[in-house]
Amino acid sequence: MVWLSVIAFWVSLVMGAMVLRGSQSIAQVYDEDMPQRIHAGEIPRLGGIGLLVGVLVSWWAGAASTQWMGDPSSLRLGADTVWWGVAMLPAVLGGILEDLTQRLQVRYRLLLTLLTGGLAVMLLDLHVPRLGLVWVDGVFSMLPWLGVVLTLLAISGLPHAFNIIDGCNGLAGMVALIICLALAYVALQVGDRALAAMLVATVAATVGFLFWNYPRGMLFAGDGGAYLWGVVIAIASIALVQRHPQVSPWFPMLLLIYPVWETMFSIYRKWARGMSPGIADALHFHQLIYRRVVWGVFHDDAARDMLMRNNRTSPYLWAFTLLSVVPAVLFWRTTWVLMLCCGIFIVLYVAAYLCIVRFKLPGWLQN
Repeated sequence: MVWLSVIAFWVSLVMGAMVLRGSQSIAQVYDEDMPQRIHAGEIPRLGGIGLLVGVLVSWWAGAASTQWMGDPSSLRLGADTVWWGVAMLPAVLGGILEDLTQRLQVRYRLLLTLLTGGLAVMLLDLHVPRLGLVWVDGVFSMLPWLGVVLTLLAISGLPHAFNIIDGCNGLAGMVALIICLALAYVALQVGDRALAAMLVATVAATVGFLFWNYPRGMLFAGDGGAYLWGVVIAIASIALVQRHPQVSPWFPMLLLIYPVWETMFSIYRKWARGMSPGIADALHFHQLIYRRVVWGVFHDDAARDMLMRNNRTSPYLWAFTLLSVVPAVLFWRTTWVLMLCCGIFIVLYVAAYLCIVRFKLPGWLQN
């Protein structure tokens, strides 16, 4: 497991350096007037390339060692590892294409992530087997296609959820890292070393990317990176629940409640204002924290001031993510506790959002 992580880290790190050297002209296609932009200068949004190459090289190296060397590390990485990489390519490559051109419309990106979901269902025999509720699980057993539909929704939706929270240096990357580590921990608890190894390799590739992204903000993950995190985590979550009945299906739900609820709340907020959910705005949770909480940074250079505020925003959301990740890891078997924690997180999110919007912050949050 360690050697796979080393490969993923170094490949991602080196690819990030290569992207930085070769993509300065490409970075200029990202317009200055984009409402979600909270950085100065032209920053390449192609970090997803390094992440993709780092993850695939490490995964497929592990699968090759199993095939040719008898898997001396007992990771048991088999053909599923190869098919997993193949399945995620449409979504991730579509995201990278959008990062390169800024012309791939939302509906086409949705279709590509849906195609990835379909490939995951066909190649990996993936489906949600249960929801942890007796009466619902009975329906799922009679109508197994419902589990397939839910799988398609999860795999096609989660990449866009990570794309929504990817607005500050280190934010989406660190959230993905924390969630992957939590999934890997539970995978090890139930003896699924192969799944844990793939998740830890994803963590290592993310660390290689974060070297360039936080705190210097030299490279962004872009749609490609966000889609990779979303697809990997969605497939891993479903596979973990499908393979191991002792894992509650609400465990990954609580792990992912921040990006999932951010997406659902954003859709509601835009519909309530008469806007299309596909239109970008500057009212996401991290953007409000940037503008209304992290305001006590002053620097003579405007770009440096913006970078410092950007970097100080992410830790607020890392801590907010831990509010759901910690109880999820502690109670990964207990459905009713996980459901209760999901409800509490949603209430806390809405309350915090309204406080920030109405400028009613407690003193200890004001810089």
